[in-house]
Amino acid sequence: MPRYKLTLEYDGGPFMGWQRQDHGPSVQGSLERAATKLNGSSVEVHGAGRTDSGVHALGQVAHLDLDKDLPTDTVRDAINQHLRPEPIAVLSCEAVDESFHARHSATKRHYIYRMIDRRPPLTLDKGKIWRVTQKLDVDVMHAAAQCLVGTHDFSTFRDIQCQAKSPVKTLEKIAVRRVADEVELTCSAISFLHRQVRSITGSLVEIGRGKWAPEDMKAALEARDRAACGPVAPADGLYLERVDY
Repeated sequence: MPRYKLTLEYDGGPFMGWQRQDHGPSVQGSLERAATKLNGSSVEVHGAGRTDSGVHALGQVAHLDLDKDLPTDTVRDAINQHLRPEPIAVLSCEAVDESFHARHSATKRHYIYRMIDRRPPLTLDKGKIWRVTQKLDVDVMHAAAQCLVGTHDFSTFRDIQCQAKSPVKTLEKIAVRRVADEVELTCSAISFLHRQVRSITGSLVEIGRGKWAPEDMKAALEARDRAACGPVAPADGLYLERVDY
């Protein structure tokens, strides 16, 4: 069976998350219905990351197997046609070897968390960015975040429902910077714990607001205790930017 690699973008707002669910719409479920219409029989879609409810994607990666060998542009356009009007788009489609797996073959995942520190409410970006009503000290946030780089026990920043076998992860890079009128957090790792990025972001915002001292970030990490985590940032601002292979 020919295998195809899909690169996707989607608005996570209407979905319960990536993973197929019985109690609400999912990105995986919508893609499988669209691909099944193309294929004529059921299709299973495998994603690189299980984004949570409300989390968006700029470059999610998935793979699927079809019964027929079709041109990649045909697969892309047909799935997009069957997805309408849902806010999911196949940006590109590639034919890949059957050894390729969207999740297991990935070597690095990159996330962006978007914030804006302004008093006026959001209009155009509502549901796409976290509005923080106090001015954030971006330089202090960035400096405080650097203690997270490397291999650590991230129990403090791990959701209680996380199913990972170990809380130990290697964060390869994290940065906080101001981009125009926004504040952007970027981070990269082979894999992340459930809600790890949102948990880290929420704690860093406490530092940016002046509610935490910079050294409180390291203390929270070393506590290895979920109770030491700051408020978890909302899903609105989180994007799976891209996946490396």
